[in-house]
Amino acid sequence: MLRRSKKFSWPLEAVIRLAIGVVVILLTLFPRPFANDSVLAETTEPVVPAAGAAAVELQADDTMVIAGGIHPRFVQGQEGQLRATAFVLAGPRGRKVAFVSCDVLMITKDLLEPSLERIKKEVGIPREAVLVAPTHTHHAPSTVRVHGYGPDEKFCRQLQDAIAEAVIQAARNMEPVSVYFAMGAEKTIGQNSRLLLADGTIYWIGPRNDAVRPTGPVDVDLPVLIFRRTDGSMKGFLFAHATHAIGAVSGNVRSPTFYGLGAQALEKEWGAVGAYFPGPCGSTHRLDVPPKIAQDRIMEAIREAVAQAKPWQIEPLRYERREFRFRVRHFSEEAEQKAVEDYCRKRAGESADAIIQVFRQMRRELAPLQGQERTTEIQAIRMGDLCWVGVPAELFPSLGLEMKRRSPFPVTYVIELANDWIGYVPDLEGFDLGGYQVWTGFHSYVERGTGERLVDEVVSLLNQLAAEAAPAK
Repeated sequence: MLRRSKKFSWPLEAVIRLAIGVVVILLTLFPRPFANDSVLAETTEPVVPAAGAAAVELQADDTMVIAGGIHPRFVQGQEGQLRATAFVLAGPRGRKVAFVSCDVLMITKDLLEPSLERIKKEVGIPREAVLVAPTHTHHAPSTVRVHGYGPDEKFCRQLQDAIAEAVIQAARNMEPVSVYFAMGAEKTIGQNSRLLLADGTIYWIGPRNDAVRPTGPVDVDLPVLIFRRTDGSMKGFLFAHATHAIGAVSGNVRSPTFYGLGAQALEKEWGAVGAYFPGPCGSTHRLDVPPKIAQDRIMEAIREAVAQAKPWQIEPLRYERREFRFRVRHFSEEAEQKAVEDYCRKRAGESADAIIQVFRQMRRELAPLQGQERTTEIQAIRMGDLCWVGVPAELFPSLGLEMKRRSPFPVTYVIELANDWIGYVPDLEGFDLGGYQVWTGFHSYVERGTGERLVDEVVSLLNQLAAEAAPAK
Protein backbone atom coordinates (compact mmCIF):
# COMPACT_ATOMS: atom_id res chain seq x y z
CA MET A 1 0.00 0.00 0.00
CA LEU A 2 1.47 3.35 -1.07
CA ARG A 3 1.68 6.18 1.39
CA ARG A 4 0.86 9.69 0.30
CA SER A 5 3.94 11.87 0.61
CA LYS A 6 3.81 14.97 2.70
CA LYS A 7 3.35 18.27 0.86
CA PHE A 8 6.66 20.22 0.72
CA SER A 9 6.65 24.01 1.04
CA TRP A 10 9.74 26.19 0.19
CA PRO A 11 10.45 29.05 2.56
CA LEU A 12 9.85 32.43 0.91
CA GLU A 13 13.48 33.52 1.43
CA ALA A 14 14.77 30.41 -0.36
CA VAL A 15 12.41 31.02 -3.29
CA ILE A 16 13.68 34.60 -3.66
CA ARG A 17 17.32 33.47 -3.55
CA LEU A 18 16.66 30.79 -6.16
CA ALA A 19 14.92 33.30 -8.45
CA ILE A 20 17.82 35.74 -8.16
CA GLY A 21 20.27 32.96 -8.96
CA VAL A 22 18.33 31.97 -12.08
CA VAL A 23 18.24 35.61 -13.26
CA VAL A 24 22.02 35.97 -12.77
CA ILE A 25 22.69 32.78 -14.74
CA LEU A 26 20.40 33.90 -17.57
CA LEU A 27 22.05 37.34 -17.71
CA THR A 28 25.44 35.68 -17.84
CA LEU A 29 24.47 33.37 -20.67
CA PHE A 30 22.35 35.94 -22.51
CA PRO A 31 23.53 39.52 -21.98
CA ARG A 32 20.80 42.13 -22.08
CA PRO A 33 19.68 43.51 -25.48
CA PHE A 34 21.42 46.53 -26.86
CA ALA A 35 20.03 49.87 -25.76
CA ASN A 36 19.01 50.72 -29.31
CA ASP A 37 18.93 49.16 -32.74
CA SER A 38 22.67 49.63 -33.23
CA VAL A 39 24.93 46.75 -32.25
CA LEU A 40 27.45 49.49 -31.63
CA ALA A 41 25.91 51.18 -28.59
CA GLU A 42 28.35 52.35 -25.92
CA THR A 43 26.05 50.95 -23.23
CA THR A 44 26.62 47.34 -24.22
CA GLU A 45 27.98 45.40 -21.22
CA PRO A 46 29.43 41.99 -22.11
CA VAL A 47 30.08 39.78 -19.13
CA VAL A 48 33.49 38.77 -20.52
CA PRO A 49 35.90 40.72 -22.74
CA ALA A 50 34.71 40.99 -26.32
CA ALA A 51 36.64 41.91 -29.42
CA GLY A 52 36.06 42.60 -33.08
CA ALA A 53 38.53 42.94 -35.94
CA ALA A 54 38.23 44.06 -39.53
CA ALA A 55 40.40 45.22 -42.42
CA VAL A 56 39.27 47.53 -45.23
CA GLU A 57 41.44 47.59 -48.33
CA LEU A 58 42.68 50.90 -49.71
CA GLN A 59 42.54 51.06 -53.49
CA ALA A 60 45.57 52.70 -55.13
CA ASP A 61 46.82 53.01 -58.67
CA ASP A 62 49.97 53.95 -60.57
CA THR A 63 48.89 57.59 -61.05
CA MET A 64 49.14 58.36 -57.33
CA VAL A 65 52.26 60.04 -55.95
CA ILE A 66 54.11 57.84 -53.46
CA ALA A 67 55.16 59.35 -50.13
CA GLY A 68 58.42 58.67 -48.35
CA GLY A 69 61.08 60.26 -50.55
CA ILE A 70 62.38 63.78 -51.06
CA HIS A 71 60.81 64.15 -54.51
CA PRO A 72 57.47 62.96 -55.90
CA ARG A 73 57.74 59.48 -57.34
CA PHE A 74 55.46 56.99 -59.03
CA VAL A 75 55.57 53.22 -59.15
CA GLN A 76 53.99 50.44 -61.16
CA GLY A 77 52.20 47.61 -59.40
CA GLN A 78 51.69 46.53 -55.84
CA GLU A 79 52.46 43.66 -53.46
CA GLY A 80 50.09 42.74 -50.65
CA GLN A 81 47.21 44.98 -49.62
CA LEU A 82 47.24 48.54 -48.37
CA ARG A 83 44.62 48.61 -45.60
CA ALA A 84 43.00 50.26 -42.64
CA THR A 85 42.78 47.55 -39.97
CA ALA A 86 40.76 48.01 -36.79
CA PHE A 87 40.41 46.21 -33.47
CA VAL A 88 37.61 47.05 -31.07
CA LEU A 89 37.95 45.74 -27.53
CA ALA A 90 35.31 45.87 -24.80
CA GLY A 91 36.01 45.05 -21.18
CA PRO A 92 33.66 43.12 -18.90
CA ARG A 93 32.14 46.46 -17.83
CA GLY A 94 31.31 47.37 -21.41
CA ARG A 95 33.79 50.19 -22.01
CA LYS A 96 35.22 50.10 -25.54
CA VAL A 97 38.51 51.13 -27.09
CA ALA A 98 39.65 50.96 -30.70
CA PHE A 99 43.05 50.59 -32.36
CA VAL A 100 43.40 51.37 -36.06
CA SER A 101 46.49 50.72 -38.19
CA CYS A 102 46.72 52.35 -41.65
CA ASP A 103 49.18 51.54 -44.42
CA VAL A 104 50.23 55.13 -45.12
CA LEU A 105 53.21 57.32 -44.25
CA MET A 106 51.53 59.79 -41.91
CA ILE A 107 48.14 61.02 -40.75
CA THR A 108 47.38 64.57 -39.56
CA LYS A 109 44.71 65.40 -36.99
CA ASP A 110 42.78 67.42 -39.59
CA LEU A 111 42.68 64.43 -41.91
CA LEU A 112 41.61 62.14 -39.07
CA GLU A 113 38.88 64.32 -37.54
CA PRO A 114 35.98 63.31 -39.85
CA SER A 115 36.74 59.64 -39.18
CA LEU A 116 36.68 60.16 -35.40
CA GLU A 117 33.39 62.04 -35.64
CA ARG A 118 31.81 59.23 -37.64
CA ILE A 119 33.14 56.60 -35.23
CA LYS A 120 31.64 58.50 -32.30
CA LYS A 121 28.30 58.88 -34.09
CA GLU A 122 27.93 55.35 -35.45
CA VAL A 123 29.87 53.27 -32.93
CA GLY A 124 29.64 55.34 -29.77
CA ILE A 125 33.38 55.20 -29.02
CA PRO A 126 34.73 58.62 -28.01
CA ARG A 127 37.84 60.04 -29.65
CA GLU A 128 39.78 59.62 -26.39
CA ALA A 129 39.37 55.86 -26.76
CA VAL A 130 40.45 55.61 -30.42
CA LEU A 131 44.13 55.29 -31.32
CA VAL A 132 44.92 55.62 -35.03
CA ALA A 133 48.46 55.17 -36.31
CA PRO A 134 50.00 54.87 -39.77
CA THR A 135 52.39 52.00 -40.35
CA HIS A 136 54.75 54.63 -41.81
CA THR A 137 55.16 52.66 -45.01
CA HIS A 138 57.26 54.58 -47.53
CA HIS A 139 55.51 52.76 -50.39
CA ALA A 140 51.92 54.10 -50.36
CA PRO A 141 50.15 57.13 -51.86
CA SER A 142 50.82 60.41 -50.07
CA THR A 143 48.43 61.69 -47.40
CA VAL A 144 50.43 64.77 -46.30
CA ARG A 145 52.47 67.71 -47.56
CA VAL A 146 56.10 66.77 -47.01
CA HIS A 147 59.35 67.61 -48.81
CA GLY A 148 58.64 68.20 -52.51
CA TYR A 149 55.06 66.96 -52.88
CA GLY A 150 51.60 67.04 -51.35
CA PRO A 151 48.75 64.63 -50.62
CA ASP A 152 46.69 62.69 -53.11
CA GLU A 153 43.27 64.08 -52.23
CA LYS A 154 41.31 61.16 -53.67
CA PHE A 155 43.34 58.68 -51.63
CA CYS A 156 42.94 60.83 -48.51
CA ARG A 157 39.15 60.76 -48.77
CA GLN A 158 39.26 57.02 -49.23
CA LEU A 159 41.47 56.69 -46.15
CA GLN A 160 39.03 58.69 -44.03
CA ASP A 161 36.17 56.40 -45.04
CA ALA A 162 38.27 53.26 -44.54
CA ILE A 163 39.31 54.19 -40.98
CA ALA A 164 35.71 54.67 -39.88
CA GLU A 165 34.41 51.68 -41.83
CA ALA A 166 37.04 49.35 -40.35
CA VAL A 167 36.00 50.32 -36.81
CA ILE A 168 32.32 49.95 -37.66
CA GLN A 169 32.85 46.49 -39.14
CA ALA A 170 34.99 45.43 -36.19
CA ALA A 171 32.32 46.57 -33.75
CA ARG A 172 29.68 44.61 -35.65
CA ASN A 173 31.58 41.33 -35.45
CA MET A 174 32.49 41.55 -31.77
CA GLU A 175 32.29 38.31 -29.81
CA PRO A 176 33.48 36.99 -26.43
CA VAL A 177 37.24 36.48 -26.35
CA SER A 178 40.12 35.65 -24.09
CA VAL A 179 42.92 38.19 -24.26
CA TYR A 180 46.57 37.11 -24.33
CA PHE A 181 49.71 39.22 -24.27
CA ALA A 182 53.44 38.69 -24.66
CA MET A 183 56.40 41.05 -24.80
CA GLY A 184 58.69 39.54 -27.37
CA ALA A 185 61.78 41.02 -29.01
CA GLU A 186 63.38 41.31 -32.45
CA LYS A 187 66.94 42.60 -32.26
CA THR A 188 68.33 42.05 -35.76
CA ILE A 189 66.18 43.99 -38.24
CA GLY A 190 66.82 47.58 -37.21
CA GLN A 191 69.83 49.54 -36.10
CA ASN A 192 70.52 53.12 -35.11
CA SER A 193 70.88 54.83 -38.47
CA ARG A 194 72.20 58.15 -37.19
CA LEU A 195 75.78 57.04 -37.48
CA LEU A 196 78.51 59.47 -36.57
CA LEU A 197 80.76 59.77 -39.62
CA ALA A 198 84.47 60.54 -39.66
CA ASP A 199 83.87 64.14 -40.78
CA GLY A 200 81.61 64.80 -37.78
CA THR A 201 78.33 64.69 -39.71
CA ILE A 202 75.42 62.29 -39.15
CA TYR A 203 74.64 59.65 -41.75
CA TRP A 204 71.49 59.99 -43.85
CA ILE A 205 72.12 58.79 -47.42
CA GLY A 206 75.12 57.97 -49.55
CA PRO A 207 78.32 56.16 -48.54
CA ARG A 208 78.87 55.27 -44.88
CA ASN A 209 82.13 53.35 -45.03
CA ASP A 210 83.62 55.97 -42.70
CA ALA A 211 81.06 55.40 -39.94
CA VAL A 212 82.50 55.74 -36.44
CA ARG A 213 79.63 54.68 -34.18
CA PRO A 214 75.87 54.80 -33.70
CA THR A 215 74.66 57.84 -31.78
CA GLY A 216 71.68 56.41 -29.94
CA PRO A 217 69.78 53.34 -28.73
CA VAL A 218 67.24 51.08 -30.46
CA ASP A 219 63.97 49.80 -28.96
CA VAL A 220 63.85 46.07 -29.75
CA ASP A 221 60.64 45.22 -27.84
CA LEU A 222 57.90 43.39 -29.73
CA PRO A 223 54.55 43.56 -27.89
CA VAL A 224 51.91 41.17 -29.24
CA LEU A 225 48.24 41.32 -28.20
CA ILE A 226 46.06 38.34 -29.14
CA PHE A 227 42.30 37.76 -29.08
CA ARG A 228 41.07 34.15 -28.96
CA ARG A 229 37.49 32.99 -29.37
CA THR A 230 35.82 30.72 -26.85
CA ASP A 231 36.81 27.68 -28.95
CA GLY A 232 40.47 28.71 -28.74
CA SER A 233 40.82 29.87 -32.34
CA MET A 234 42.48 33.21 -32.97
CA LYS A 235 40.26 36.13 -33.94
CA GLY A 236 42.89 38.83 -34.19
CA PHE A 237 46.39 39.93 -33.27
CA LEU A 238 48.26 43.20 -33.27
CA PHE A 239 51.94 43.82 -32.76
CA ALA A 240 54.36 46.73 -32.63
CA HIS A 241 58.02 47.13 -33.43
CA ALA A 242 60.37 50.07 -33.95
CA THR A 243 62.12 50.14 -37.33
CA HIS A 244 61.33 52.45 -40.24
CA ALA A 245 58.86 50.73 -42.57
CA ILE A 246 60.98 51.01 -45.70
CA GLY A 247 61.45 48.07 -48.00
CA ALA A 248 59.18 46.48 -50.58
CA VAL A 249 60.04 42.82 -51.12
CA SER A 250 59.25 42.92 -54.85
CA GLY A 251 61.12 46.11 -55.67
CA ASN A 252 59.71 49.49 -56.70
CA VAL A 253 56.01 48.84 -56.08
CA ARG A 254 53.34 49.94 -53.63
CA SER A 255 53.65 47.88 -50.47
CA PRO A 256 52.74 47.63 -46.77
CA THR A 257 56.47 46.73 -46.44
CA PHE A 258 57.94 43.74 -44.66
CA TYR A 259 55.83 44.44 -41.57
CA GLY A 260 52.50 44.48 -43.39
CA LEU A 261 53.41 41.57 -45.64
CA GLY A 262 54.37 39.59 -42.55
CA ALA A 263 51.08 40.39 -40.85
CA GLN A 264 49.07 39.39 -43.91
CA ALA A 265 51.00 36.12 -44.26
CA LEU A 266 50.33 35.27 -40.61
CA GLU A 267 46.66 36.07 -41.15
CA LYS A 268 46.45 33.26 -43.68
CA GLU A 269 48.39 30.97 -41.38
CA TRP A 270 46.17 31.60 -38.36
CA GLY A 271 42.83 32.59 -39.90
CA ALA A 272 42.84 35.85 -37.95
CA VAL A 273 43.00 39.59 -38.65
CA GLY A 274 46.43 41.09 -37.93
CA ALA A 275 48.12 44.49 -38.05
CA TYR A 276 51.34 46.32 -37.27
CA PHE A 277 51.81 49.51 -35.23
CA PRO A 278 55.04 51.58 -35.27
CA GLY A 279 57.19 51.96 -32.18
CA PRO A 280 59.61 54.89 -31.65
CA CYS A 281 61.90 54.57 -34.65
CA GLY A 282 62.85 58.14 -35.51
CA SER A 283 66.49 57.08 -35.77
CA THR A 284 66.12 53.35 -36.47
CA HIS A 285 66.33 51.90 -39.98
CA ARG A 286 66.84 48.57 -41.71
CA LEU A 287 70.28 49.30 -43.14
CA ASP A 288 71.74 45.87 -43.88
CA VAL A 289 68.88 43.31 -43.79
CA PRO A 290 67.05 42.66 -47.10
CA PRO A 291 63.25 43.21 -46.93
CA LYS A 292 62.36 39.52 -47.43
CA ILE A 293 64.69 38.43 -44.64
CA ALA A 294 63.24 41.17 -42.44
CA GLN A 295 59.75 39.83 -43.16
CA ASP A 296 60.78 36.29 -42.28
CA ARG A 297 62.47 37.40 -39.07
CA ILE A 298 59.56 39.51 -37.83
CA MET A 299 57.13 36.67 -38.56
CA GLU A 300 59.25 34.20 -36.61
CA ALA A 301 59.56 36.63 -33.69
CA ILE A 302 55.77 37.07 -33.65
CA ARG A 303 55.24 33.30 -33.70
CA GLU A 304 57.58 32.94 -30.73
CA ALA A 305 55.75 35.66 -28.83
CA VAL A 306 52.36 34.10 -29.55
CA ALA A 307 53.62 30.72 -28.30
CA GLN A 308 54.73 32.36 -25.05
CA ALA A 309 51.68 34.61 -24.58
CA LYS A 310 49.79 34.43 -21.29
CA PRO A 311 46.18 35.31 -20.43
CA TRP A 312 45.92 39.04 -19.78
CA GLN A 313 43.56 40.85 -17.44
CA ILE A 314 42.45 43.98 -19.31
CA GLU A 315 40.64 45.63 -16.41
CA PRO A 316 40.85 48.38 -15.52
CA LEU A 317 40.30 49.43 -19.12
CA ARG A 318 40.76 53.21 -19.21
CA TYR A 319 41.88 55.92 -21.56
CA GLU A 320 42.88 59.58 -21.62
CA ARG A 321 43.95 62.17 -24.14
CA ARG A 322 45.70 65.42 -23.30
CA GLU A 323 46.53 68.53 -25.28
CA PHE A 324 50.21 69.17 -25.96
CA ARG A 325 51.45 72.59 -27.06
CA PHE A 326 54.69 73.21 -28.90
CA ARG A 327 56.31 75.87 -31.07
CA VAL A 328 57.76 76.04 -34.53
CA ARG A 329 61.51 76.51 -34.06
CA HIS A 330 63.50 79.63 -34.85
CA PHE A 331 66.31 78.88 -37.25
CA SER A 332 69.23 80.48 -39.04
CA GLU A 333 68.79 80.28 -42.80
CA GLU A 334 72.52 80.56 -43.34
CA ALA A 335 73.37 77.74 -40.92
CA GLU A 336 70.60 75.49 -42.27
CA GLN A 337 71.67 76.02 -45.87
CA LYS A 338 75.27 75.21 -45.02
CA ALA A 339 74.42 72.01 -43.15
CA VAL A 340 72.26 70.66 -45.99
CA GLU A 341 74.61 71.75 -48.76
CA ASP A 342 77.79 70.46 -47.11
CA TYR A 343 76.32 67.00 -46.57
CA CYS A 344 74.60 66.65 -49.93
CA ARG A 345 77.55 67.91 -51.97
CA LYS A 346 79.70 65.23 -50.38
CA ARG A 347 77.32 62.26 -50.21
CA ALA A 348 74.22 62.76 -52.39
CA GLY A 349 75.96 62.67 -55.77
CA GLU A 350 73.95 63.90 -58.75
CA SER A 351 70.85 64.37 -56.55
CA ALA A 352 72.52 67.06 -54.43
CA ASP A 353 71.20 70.15 -56.21
CA ALA A 354 67.60 68.92 -56.29
CA ILE A 355 67.65 67.94 -52.60
CA ILE A 356 69.18 71.27 -51.59
CA GLN A 357 66.42 73.09 -53.49
CA VAL A 358 63.64 71.12 -51.78
CA PHE A 359 64.97 71.99 -48.33
CA ARG A 360 65.45 75.64 -49.29
CA GLN A 361 61.81 75.85 -50.42
CA MET A 362 60.52 74.24 -47.22
CA ARG A 363 62.45 76.77 -45.13
CA ARG A 364 61.01 79.63 -47.18
CA GLU A 365 57.52 78.47 -46.27
CA LEU A 366 58.38 77.88 -42.61
CA ALA A 367 60.27 81.16 -42.10
CA PRO A 368 57.16 83.32 -41.41
CA LEU A 369 55.89 80.68 -38.94
CA GLN A 370 58.89 80.74 -36.60
CA GLY A 371 57.80 80.87 -32.96
CA GLN A 372 54.19 79.98 -33.81
CA GLU A 373 52.45 77.91 -31.12
CA ARG A 374 50.68 74.77 -32.26
CA THR A 375 48.53 72.17 -30.55
CA THR A 376 48.43 68.41 -30.82
CA GLU A 377 47.47 65.53 -28.48
CA ILE A 378 49.04 62.70 -26.55
CA GLN A 379 47.10 59.59 -25.54
CA ALA A 380 47.24 56.64 -23.18
CA ILE A 381 45.09 53.48 -23.15
CA ARG A 382 45.37 51.25 -20.11
CA MET A 383 44.64 47.52 -20.18
CA GLY A 384 45.28 46.35 -16.64
CA ASP A 385 49.04 46.40 -16.10
CA LEU A 386 49.68 47.25 -19.76
CA CYS A 387 49.54 50.80 -21.07
CA TRP A 388 49.77 51.89 -24.70
CA VAL A 389 51.00 55.45 -25.29
CA GLY A 390 50.21 57.34 -28.48
CA VAL A 391 52.49 60.22 -29.50
CA PRO A 392 52.10 62.27 -32.72
CA ALA A 393 55.74 62.30 -33.83
CA GLU A 394 58.58 60.39 -35.40
CA LEU A 395 60.11 59.90 -32.00
CA PHE A 396 63.78 59.29 -31.26
CA PRO A 397 64.04 55.91 -29.44
CA SER A 398 65.84 57.47 -26.48
CA LEU A 399 62.71 59.49 -25.70
CA GLY A 400 60.39 56.48 -26.04
CA LEU A 401 62.64 54.39 -23.81
CA GLU A 402 62.64 57.17 -21.21
CA MET A 403 58.82 57.22 -21.23
CA LYS A 404 58.82 53.48 -20.57
CA ARG A 405 61.45 53.77 -17.84
CA ARG A 406 59.48 56.42 -15.95
CA SER A 407 56.05 54.84 -16.48
CA PRO A 408 54.16 53.69 -13.36
CA PHE A 409 52.85 50.66 -15.25
CA PRO A 410 54.60 47.28 -15.29
CA VAL A 411 54.38 47.21 -19.11
CA THR A 412 54.35 50.29 -21.32
CA TYR A 413 54.75 50.63 -25.07
CA VAL A 414 54.93 53.82 -27.12
CA ILE A 415 53.25 53.98 -30.52
CA GLU A 416 54.60 56.81 -32.64
CA LEU A 417 52.78 58.96 -35.21
CA ALA A 418 49.48 58.31 -33.41
CA ASN A 419 46.51 60.57 -34.17
CA ASP A 420 48.59 63.38 -35.71
CA TRP A 421 51.98 64.23 -37.24
CA ILE A 422 54.31 66.96 -35.99
CA GLY A 423 57.45 65.68 -37.70
CA TYR A 424 60.62 64.31 -36.14
CA VAL A 425 61.05 64.95 -32.42
CA PRO A 426 64.75 64.55 -31.58
CA ASP A 427 66.33 64.54 -28.14
CA LEU A 428 68.74 67.28 -27.03
CA GLU A 429 71.78 65.31 -28.17
CA GLY A 430 70.19 64.86 -31.57
CA PHE A 431 69.78 68.61 -31.93
CA ASP A 432 73.42 69.08 -31.00
CA LEU A 433 74.64 66.50 -33.52
CA GLY A 434 72.45 67.73 -36.38
CA GLY A 435 71.67 65.62 -39.43
CA TYR A 436 68.64 65.05 -41.67
CA GLN A 437 66.21 64.45 -38.80
CA VAL A 438 67.13 67.90 -37.42
CA TRP A 439 67.43 69.91 -40.66
CA THR A 440 64.50 72.32 -40.73
CA GLY A 441 61.66 71.35 -43.05
CA PHE A 442 58.11 70.04 -43.00
CA HIS A 443 59.57 66.80 -41.66
CA SER A 444 61.32 68.52 -38.71
CA TYR A 445 60.29 71.87 -37.29
CA VAL A 446 59.67 71.59 -33.51
CA GLU A 447 61.91 73.68 -31.27
CA ARG A 448 64.79 72.27 -29.26
CA GLY A 449 63.65 70.65 -26.00
CA THR A 450 60.21 69.62 -27.30
CA GLY A 451 61.13 65.94 -26.93
CA GLU A 452 62.04 66.23 -23.26
CA ARG A 453 58.83 68.19 -22.57
CA LEU A 454 56.89 65.51 -24.41
CA VAL A 455 58.40 62.85 -22.14
CA ASP A 456 57.39 64.82 -19.03
CA GLU A 457 53.83 65.29 -20.29
CA VAL A 458 53.43 61.62 -21.20
CA VAL A 459 54.71 60.53 -17.78
CA SER A 460 52.31 62.96 -16.12
CA LEU A 461 49.44 61.50 -18.14
CA LEU A 462 50.47 57.96 -17.20
CA ASN A 463 50.64 58.87 -13.52
CA GLN A 464 47.17 60.38 -13.77
CA LEU A 465 45.80 57.26 -15.41
CA ALA A 466 47.44 55.00 -12.81
CA ALA A 467 46.03 57.05 -9.94
CA GLU A 468 42.46 57.14 -11.12
CA ALA A 469 40.18 55.21 -8.81
CA ALA A 470 36.93 55.76 -10.67
CA PRO A 471 36.24 54.20 -14.09
CA ALA A 472 37.09 56.40 -17.03
CA LYS A 473 34.17 58.22 -18.62
